[in-house]
Amino acid sequence: MTLSPKEIVDIAHQAANEKKALDITVLDISKISIICDYFLICTGRSSTQVQSVAEHIEEKLKEAGVKLLRMEGFREGSWILLDYGDIVVHIFQEMDRSFYNLERLWGDANVVEMSAKG
Repeated sequence: MTLSPKEIVDIAHQAANEKKALDITVLDISKISIICDYFLICTGRSSTQVQSVAEHIEEKLKEAGVKLLRMEGFREGSWILLDYGDIVVHIFQEMDRSFYNLERLWGDANVVEMSAKG
């Protein structure tokens, strides 16, 4: 069974929430870009937490049968990108998130309201 992009972003959101990621935002960019359908953007307080969030998202999506296509930035832990094709996860430390400000850059995207389960 193949998961929809919305189901994938739901699992990633829940996993980020479980690891206490801050300011989790999901942008629906499907109507404004061919890159992917969703960006999930969140913040960790330290490189260790950023790495932990990334590992947990990867683990939960792997359990759901979703293949990670590419991971960048893990060693540094200041901005980790997880590419799942239909969704791209960005996990930042606070300073990097405010510097790159993806929410402003992708300001035409719809913000998806997500509920924190559990």
